[in-house]
Amino acid sequence: MAKTLTSENLKKQALKREKEIKKWEKEKKRPKKSFYFAYLVFIITLIYGTDEIASTIGTLMKTEIANDLLSKFGESSIGVLDILSILVVPFQAIGLLYRPLADRWGRKKFLIINTFGMSLALLIIFLSNNLLLYFIGTALVQFFIPHDMHVVYIMESSPSKHRARVYSVIKFVANMSVMIIPLLRRLLMSSASEWRNVFFIPAIIGLVASFIALLTARETDSFIDSRLRYLKMSDVEREQEKQAKSSENAQGGLIHALKFALKHKQLKWLYITSAIANLGFIGTINYQTILSYGYAQNYVDNGLFASLGEEVMNAVSVGPVTDAIFMFPVGLAVSQVIMGFISDWKGRKSAAVVTAFNCLVAFITFSFGARLAWDPYLVGFLCGAAIGSYYTTNDVLIMMIGESSPTNLRSSCMSAQFIVTGIGVALSYTLSLPFTLTIGNTVVGIVSFALLVPGFIVALVSLFKQVNETKGIDMDTVTGAEWD
Repeated sequence: MAKTLTSENLKKQALKREKEIKKWEKEKKRPKKSFYFAYLVFIITLIYGTDEIASTIGTLMKTEIANDLLSKFGESSIGVLDILSILVVPFQAIGLLYRPLADRWGRKKFLIINTFGMSLALLIIFLSNNLLLYFIGTALVQFFIPHDMHVVYIMESSPSKHRARVYSVIKFVANMSVMIIPLLRRLLMSSASEWRNVFFIPAIIGLVASFIALLTARETDSFIDSRLRYLKMSDVEREQEKQAKSSENAQGGLIHALKFALKHKQLKWLYITSAIANLGFIGTINYQTILSYGYAQNYVDNGLFASLGEEVMNAVSVGPVTDAIFMFPVGLAVSQVIMGFISDWKGRKSAAVVTAFNCLVAFITFSFGARLAWDPYLVGFLCGAAIGSYYTTNDVLIMMIGESSPTNLRSSCMSAQFIVTGIGVALSYTLSLPFTLTIGNTVVGIVSFALLVPGFIVALVSLFKQVNETKGIDMDTVTGAEWD
């Protein structure tokens, strides 16, 4: 009986494989329309813009959200909101377990699901009238953001020699879309308490973008080729491949990806570098607070207001902070587009050095600029340049991880990167929260600088000494063992 059941199961598995092979072969034969790549770039840019808005909007509204939902906690409300961010981490972890499914089921499904999910989350935040609903919306945003399927699309669909440049141009446009946030602040916020209104339009844009992707995007050729090769193997060949690669190169999975990385020098040190670079993470979620309290403290010091109360924070919110945020996406975009050209011209390491240096200089100047009440548009540009350079440095690292991973583990290896960077993020929270909770929001800038600067220095040393260049790598044939 057992033998019969086994035979039937094998037959069912064979039929299932044949059905999937036909599906992917049919998809591969679909003719690409003229200018499909340009069309794809447009779709991905629209989705990337939705992702950037969903990733940024909560931070750009952070002071207003904290003062509204958490006003009873007083000046330490930012620290309390940071604690709330920690509670969202399990949802990020669940999202990481969900991401590797794209190595089995395909990229397109998750491109659509992620965009729709982020947009729905923004809609929930718009409708929130209490802390619980806000938390649910934030948790959903953090579940979908780490997936970055649009980045996988760019990497697998772009010509190798122009990959970083195409990525940077798309990211530049996506970053500029963040300018809709200060525009909506200007149009829909007559006072700081109306912060929810800003979430509605981005939510609708995202829902439309997911629908367009559903109708127009097609699966990437790299995934189809990789999946067909795997499906067409005989059971013996599949087992031999698993044994030859110690099972770490199966069709996706975080455990396989982590085991694979630990056995190969390149990925192992890219993960270590990513973790160290994220020691300064706390500054990337509190830059709007640094802006707000910098200007507010300057107003108080110059006698415009008696103390850091609701009146001064409201004046700052609808005044210099909104002005500064108009230039934030410009600084963000300019700092990030630089990476692509340097990366394709000089290599990934050179790009990381330039972006890290830009981050340090811009962070110092925007912090001092807010405190000294410099022109808000200049300070906003510097703020965007600092944050853009920070994330671009991480983008270089994750690009190198993608370029150092085999196709059938690429999405999983990029997901596993978020686990190791979580170590740096956890340390950033652990070291900063005692200060923000006891001293208050005015110390956020100092604490952020104290963590960001040494973290980047050590990360760059690790990058130079242990990691190899990946510029020009063939992503269809890379095995991950080339640098062992």
